[in-house]
Amino acid sequence: MQAAIFVLVVLVFVAVSGALVRLVRVPLPVLQIAIGAALAWPVRGIHVEIDPELFLLVFIPPLLFSDAFGAPKRELMALRGPILDLAIGLVFFTIVGFGYALHWLVPSIPLVVAFALAAVLSPTDAVAVSSIVDRNVVPARLMHILEGESMLNDASGLVMFRFAVAAALTGSFSFAAASLSFVYAVAVGILAGVAALFVAAKALQLLNRIGGVPAEAQVLITVLLPFVAYLGAEHFGASGILAAVTAGLLTGSTGIFRFLGVSARMQTISLWTTFSFVFNGALFIVLGLQLPEIIRKVPPELSSRHWLLEPVLTVLLLTLCLIALRFVWIWIGDISAGFAARLGKRKTEPLGLRVRLAGSVSGVRGAITLAGILSLPLALQDGSPFPARDLVIFLAAGVIICSLVIASLALPVIARGLVEPGEDAGAAEERMARVGAAKAAIAHLESIAQTDEEEGDVPGLKLAAANGIVAAYRRRIAASDEADEARAEVREAGRLEIDLRLAGIAAERGALRAMLRRGEINDHTARALFTEITLTEALLNGRQTRK
Repeated sequence: MQAAIFVLVVLVFVAVSGALVRLVRVPLPVLQIAIGAALAWPVRGIHVEIDPELFLLVFIPPLLFSDAFGAPKRELMALRGPILDLAIGLVFFTIVGFGYALHWLVPSIPLVVAFALAAVLSPTDAVAVSSIVDRNVVPARLMHILEGESMLNDASGLVMFRFAVAAALTGSFSFAAASLSFVYAVAVGILAGVAALFVAAKALQLLNRIGGVPAEAQVLITVLLPFVAYLGAEHFGASGILAAVTAGLLTGSTGIFRFLGVSARMQTISLWTTFSFVFNGALFIVLGLQLPEIIRKVPPELSSRHWLLEPVLTVLLLTLCLIALRFVWIWIGDISAGFAARLGKRKTEPLGLRVRLAGSVSGVRGAITLAGILSLPLALQDGSPFPARDLVIFLAAGVIICSLVIASLALPVIARGLVEPGEDAGAAEERMARVGAAKAAIAHLESIAQTDEEEGDVPGLKLAAANGIVAAYRRRIAASDEADEARAEVREAGRLEIDLRLAGIAAERGALRAMLRRGEINDHTARALFTEITLTEALLNGRQTRK
């Protein structure tokens, strides 16, 4: 019962944080951490003991799957060079550089545990970055690189974290064995993700053939997909993380959605958007819940001289070390890309100091780092406590918060002016797609209207119906016209039409409520009609917002 109450409380405050963030004007992750700390700070506040393996299973697969599913695949392919450079090369560079720096700064942390902390700190969180700074302020190319990096370095960083933890548990490490194990974990993990996606597609295809299956059953298969991929890979000793990422990346491009009904598609997309918000928010609130206990039990290794100053300075130095390592790697990569372009006689544009700084500060640590560090085992194989476990959890939590604070203060200043004013490339692309789709629809409708009418049809009715639909498509094309006057006139007409339709919907809703009160319709009929009205209203509100 206590676990159920805890889950409900966390969910309630995740929802509350979504409303409060509009009032307090602080980044959402910072607000959620503060809420968690406020819940745990009182003497009788909320405290929770976390099972590391259960924690990793519940949070990691859906988070990674959701990030991979929503990633812009075209941009990831176009920017695969810098993304892979950061997602793989920078991870190893961070593990080595930060691991040795941490061991030198805090000698009580064994080197292999320092490498484990460095590995779990290497994944970045693009969701946290987008909550700190507006996407219209950061160049689109940089945001795509950050998104792709954060998705792939989750896999590479957490795979290396597991190797480091295994070395700490066994007390031995072989580079050759670790390399072979890494290749095996990557290859079988990817195969497990593909296999899980194949099984899910076959299951959805079977349900589609049966017919009449509730949309919720189809949605449930998509919900189980990342967990099946993760557990399948883990069963064979491979990387469940890569399996979940692979399944998420390929879900959209494999055509699995063609086996879903319209309702199931809408529910799936909405559900995964909600999952991403809920799981990220829950993780930051859980981090906040850990803070009071972490602060009350500052590791003695960091409080021998000054109880507060030394821990804060250590966390700040480690965060600046991560930013510096990131800056050096981006700078080297930029120079290397320019040199390779000159050798290939290609044109290239250097990133520039401000973009390098923005990319370095944008390396915010977040949900995946927290999930990974809290999954550290409590004891070694001989039953003795895991070395420096409380200390590295303290440092990881501190770096997450410190990186969020530094990015919140510095990134808006650094990024200001990097994006030239003008129409967003994505908006222009959307306008072009709308015009192309509308023209194709008009051509098809006109060809249908010109065909001979079938026996029993009312004369001229097909042509009249087609003309009405074609007129709507022509208004959509006119609304996308680059001429400001034409667009303004059509938009005003469209606004008036939407206002009238919304007024009609309001009248419909009032009439339905009155009929329900009078007992003229039952709850099932009312629910079906209200759902229909709500979907139409949502579509009209979306059109009104875009106008």
